[in-house]
Amino acid sequence: MFLIAWKPAHAGRPADSYDVIVYGGTPAGVTAAVAAAREGRTVLLVEPLPLVGGMMSGGLSFSDSNQMLREALGGLFEEFHKRVEAHYGQKGIALPYRVAEKDTKFWTYEPHVAELVFNTMLKEAGVTVVLNETLQRAAMFGKKLSTLRMRSGKRFAGKVFIDASYEGDLMAAAKVPFRVGREGRAEFGESFAGAVYQKKAVGARSRGDNGRPLPLVSGTTVTPEGEGDHRIMTYSFRLCLSEDPANRVPFTRPADYDAGRYELFRRFYKVAPKTGVPFDMYPIPGNKLDGNNGIGGQLSLGLVGENWDYPNASYKQRQAIWARHRSYTEGLLYFLMTDTAVPENVRQRMRQMGYAKDEFAAYGHFPPVLYVREARRMEGAYFLTQADILEHKEKPDAIAVASFPIDSHDCQRIATPGGGFINEGTIFPAKTRINGQGIPYQVPYRSIVPKAEACTNLLVPVCVSASHVAFSSIRVEPAWMVLGESAGIAAAVALENNVPVQEVDYSILARRLKAKGQVLSIKK
Repeated sequence: MFLIAWKPAHAGRPADSYDVIVYGGTPAGVTAAVAAAREGRTVLLVEPLPLVGGMMSGGLSFSDSNQMLREALGGLFEEFHKRVEAHYGQKGIALPYRVAEKDTKFWTYEPHVAELVFNTMLKEAGVTVVLNETLQRAAMFGKKLSTLRMRSGKRFAGKVFIDASYEGDLMAAAKVPFRVGREGRAEFGESFAGAVYQKKAVGARSRGDNGRPLPLVSGTTVTPEGEGDHRIMTYSFRLCLSEDPANRVPFTRPADYDAGRYELFRRFYKVAPKTGVPFDMYPIPGNKLDGNNGIGGQLSLGLVGENWDYPNASYKQRQAIWARHRSYTEGLLYFLMTDTAVPENVRQRMRQMGYAKDEFAAYGHFPPVLYVREARRMEGAYFLTQADILEHKEKPDAIAVASFPIDSHDCQRIATPGGGFINEGTIFPAKTRINGQGIPYQVPYRSIVPKAEACTNLLVPVCVSASHVAFSSIRVEPAWMVLGESAGIAAAVALENNVPVQEVDYSILARRLKAKGQVLSIKK
């Protein structure tokens, strides 16, 4: 692990000082920063990438709230979408939804619009935003974080810290205990825990002539069902695509293209020629499409099995993993457009498609954010499990109502003894939803708070304290945005009363959250 705690030297440039420092400009990071600033606190938001808004600015063009109880998503989440709606209204563009109607339609937006709205909210709140700065070390005095040192050498001092990164890097730097991977079924009695086989095996041959697994196959051992391991759900990019000739950048052959990398696709199309384009596409404003890894598909945009080391990887190792994901994605798009093993109807559709010209121009029109669906998970004051999602749904210290179905993408692709392959790790939404939506449950404040013996001035609203199964429900931007806002207000309350975050008076916090439009209780 490359992020470590260190005792600060008194020499060198002085650190810029703030009441609250938020690390990670994800949607949760934005809501945390805005919420704390609106409470009258000086706030710094630090983001390693050159943009704020995480996946919502990086290609995820609807925030999955269609599968959630929208009546429970208030506060800054609702404000963001109202601002999006107003933005399009000012341009005379009618959206296919209204935020005031809590239906199950996709609430969509273009990536650049999401980024614009997030930046506007931050600017109006007076948040200081620093981009392109990656955490190197964190200084602690006893059990309190004090100063962050960035790879550039810059230092930032704070009183309360919020780790809103997808990876949990600040949490790890503070030496807060965490987990990576999947619990076994027996540890917490979770029926969905460990290895799960909800997809059928595929008859396409998964080994080459040399007997070794083909590229895109991650192993040959069929993990016993229910067994825990180090594996996490697949990463991918959310593509912003266009079929409009006036706003389309055609897919081209990557410099490192190797058609043999996609031999498994060739064999799969031979046994399943009616599969079509192997990833999901959702229409969004601007006559564009949001391309997503198909959770129900056998082969898609996810580079299954090549992200397992990412959560604890070094800076350079993460860059290499990111590059492999981009190389795979760019090569796949070209393969689907050109390879004769791909059905003609698929090739024709891909030739009509390209990257949206007016999105991500600074990045070659390719999404700048890798979809890190799961990384570290904190072991905090309260550890959420499957029972908290499906059974014991009420909590005395609720700071949010979440309701996304338990939803894990593939964790590994295994060459089976019979010669085919099977995808393992996917938990389908249909297993935990009612009328298209997940079951609502309360998220306790304790799940975003470390144990007091670990750190007393850190809040973690993204890499929350949860099992892999429970995290598979919480891991969507609407829930994180609500938790981020709650963390920002909790930070302000802790500062006002000069107490550790573990000792925040919940009655005060709940009253403040409700005043901001947060929904804390489940409708009976």
